[in-house]
Parts: sequence; structure tokens; C-alpha cells
Amino acid sequence: MGEIRDIGIDVATPTGEWDGNQNCPFYGSLRVRGQIIEGKIVSAEGMDSSVVLERETTRYMKKYERYEKRTHRYVAHLPSCIGGVNIGERVRIMECRPLSKTVKFCVIEKGESI
Repeated sequence: MGEIRDIGIDVATPTGEWDGNQNCPFYGSLRVRGQIIEGKIVSAEGMDSSVVLERETTRYMKKYERYEKRTHRYVAHLPSCIGGVNIGERVRIMECRPLSKTVKFCVIEKGESI
């Protein structure tokens, strides 16, 4: 197992095994920056090391004097050191360089500690 590096924010240290993939912010060379988003996993099937998470926000509509619910979906890379996640679990993701056409975020923390 490689040397764990500091990613610059306060998150729990992952406990899983690292598979040697360089697209890991803790053991590899992937740098994370920008916004931190918290959401719920809605899909993890059919993808090798990626997950889809949703975040719901409410927005006030001045014209109708009501609130509307908006849902944003993000595709994020799941490093092997963080381990498997289940649908419905809450995770925290952070922006990184584009890893594919749709993947521009990386999972940095999971579970009840959020």
C-alpha cells in the first residue's frame, strides 16, 4: 500500500485497500479542488468505478410566491480505497479534472460521519 497524502480538506482517512489506480486523491496523483457537494447515491450499477448521486435543492419563485424542488445529478469517480457504497448512502464529492465525458467529480468521504 502506498503513502497516504493530504488532500487539503478535513475528511476521514479511507480504510479500504488501494488497487494502484492513479485516479485516487488519497494514494494516487488525482488532485481535487473547487466545490464540495453532499448527496445521496441513486445508482452504482453498470459502471466500473463510478456512482451517480442526487442533490435536492429548493428555490423560491417570486412570481408564484412558492418554492420549487430541483434535483441535480452528478456522476462521480469512486476510488477503491473508499470501498463499496450502497444505494441510498450519503457521500461527499469534490471537483477534479475531467476523468471521462461525464465524470468530473470524485468521492472523498462516505457514511454517517457527514
